[in-house]
Amino acid sequence: MRYRIILTLLTGFTSVFVYAQVYQPDLGNGKYKNPIIHADYSDPDVVRVGDDFFMVASSFNCVPGLPLLHSKDLVNWSIINNVIQKLEPAEAFDQPQHGNGVWAPSIRYHAGWYYVFYGDPDYGIYMCRTRNPWGEWEPPHLVRAAKGWIDACPFWDDDGNAYLVHAFAGSRAAIKSILVLHKMSIDGTVLLDDGVLVFDGHKDHPTIEGPKMYKRNGYYYIFAPGGGVEFGWQTVLRSRNIYGPYEDKIVLSQNDTDINGPHQGAWIDTPNGESWFVHFQDKRAYGRITHLQPAEWKN
Repeated sequence: MRYRIILTLLTGFTSVFVYAQVYQPDLGNGKYKNPIIHADYSDPDVVRVGDDFFMVASSFNCVPGLPLLHSKDLVNWSIINNVIQKLEPAEAFDQPQHGNGVWAPSIRYHAGWYYVFYGDPDYGIYMCRTRNPWGEWEPPHLVRAAKGWIDACPFWDDDGNAYLVHAFAGSRAAIKSILVLHKMSIDGTVLLDDGVLVFDGHKDHPTIEGPKMYKRNGYYYIFAPGGGVEFGWQTVLRSRNIYGPYEDKIVLSQNDTDINGPHQGAWIDTPNGESWFVHFQDKRAYGRITHLQPAEWKN
């Protein structure tokens, strides 16, 4: 951010005016620059519905919470709503709970409903939904009470079954670096089993978390970061069977750039067939800023 400082001397008094130029990722010539959002939007997830893109991000203990953003081009974003007006359980959040609350939400669209799932590391997996993302959202519904379950992502398969994949917070569950998949009711309100371990990242992808599940050309894909927020990488898992076994590949890392630990995010396809990946970069005091990267499918 650039600043212009104007000093005015009047009869011994000094007035200082500071003008901040608004950050603009859109270069106005069909190109853009990263970050696309130079603000704290941790753990972004994006879904496309027709020509519209919607983004959510972690809001932790803040209310109104779960900011909902809208874009037509993945570069220019506007805040259009907050998914939640009050955190649950309400009595627990009558006192400040810094760093608790909404962790790594996911947003999906299915059968006319917009869904947002999130994990609260102390209370379990919650779901909110609406038919109009600009309108009122249903209050958080507790899908499963569980301590340490985080980073929940729903998935509706083309055979009519629904699933939910999630990670674990080691600080609450005493386990981490694994991903578990559950069968879920079609309406997303309840899990139907105790889950199946589908990936163990202890060896090659420690602290694997933030899973986002997709299906493409007969393969099930789980996008998930490993290695931790500051110095980690983005991994993609692939299998013909939703329960695995999954092969793994690192698809995005810092390499020789200054973008440390490209972490958590969303794969998006555009109406014209392009693929993009949205993720965050941890800038410490500046927050977790949002980047947009072109993606290409190979093999």
